[in-house]
Amino acid sequence: MIRPLAVAMGDPAGVGPEIVAKAWQGRELHQLEPFFAVGNIRAIEAVWDGPVRVIGDPDEARGIFGEALPLLSVDDSSEVVPGVPDIPGARCALLSLELAVGLARSGAAGALVTAPVSKARLYDIGFTHPGQTEFVAERCGVSKDNAVMMLAGPTLRVVPITTHIPLAKVSETLSVELIVNKGHATARGLQRNFGIEKPRLAFAGFNPHAGESGAIGTEEIDCIQPAVEILRAEGIDATGPFAADTMFHPRARATFDAALCPYHDQALIPIKTLHFDEGVNITLGLPIVRTSPDHGTAFGIAGTDQAEPGAMIAAIRLAASAAGRRAKASASA
Repeated sequence: MIRPLAVAMGDPAGVGPEIVAKAWQGRELHQLEPFFAVGNIRAIEAVWDGPVRVIGDPDEARGIFGEALPLLSVDDSSEVVPGVPDIPGARCALLSLELAVGLARSGAAGALVTAPVSKARLYDIGFTHPGQTEFVAERCGVSKDNAVMMLAGPTLRVVPITTHIPLAKVSETLSVELIVNKGHATARGLQRNFGIEKPRLAFAGFNPHAGESGAIGTEEIDCIQPAVEILRAEGIDATGPFAADTMFHPRARATFDAALCPYHDQALIPIKTLHFDEGVNITLGLPIVRTSPDHGTAFGIAGTDQAEPGAMIAAIRLAASAAGRRAKASASA
């Protein structure tokens, strides 16, 4: 049995509080493992009139979970207006994330689930990381190059090799070392978190038609193909680079366990097209399990009871299954 999961509620003015509450409402239907929210209680009260119980210790969550949403309260003095992000809300989001990461790292929480944050507001208070993934990796003592953002849905898993950088900088950022590191972390993550003994990795090309043997660009020749060859020499089932526009139809998806793509949108467009309400962001390469729904704060619908909790529910379920799989492997080692 794993310990209750810590769910950082994200920006209190976004849809995080609502989807966390709705996930708790669906706990029996979706057979969710016990979890507790971390954040401002006023954020939940502003969008939901269901039962909430403030706890002082994560272990209290299991006994309360059947009757009320357990909450570790952070910054409960700040007022919250759904849809109106502000500086106090950004501070609350960061404090909630920091606390939830610490609980997962210490083993007091079975895994970490994070709701969406506003990067713009976080930057206003001095946040220097590209996103929550990089922040969590740093707190876990893992290099950003060795932490992998994977987006997972029922029929597709994708990894952007570069993440939140301008498209114009992708080519200069790609390197054989970076691609090999991402391949290692992806293969290991598929084994540890998904139970795939021999992962199959498919690499997308950077240029149209995967460069046409150098006629439309040389990133495939200079970086991607050498990295694939290194991974294959190490015994990892890596293939490519392939033309990205032929990788995501059903027959192609059946040939790999994860697709690694040179840039952000190349990976996220297919996963969001196929699994917009079910996509989960899971960070590979960490000593803890961390997942999040694959969508943003949606300030435009916050407080209107329109937020769809499917991705949060999927994130909680994947966190629990990955944590359980890791615990079982550790016990049998």
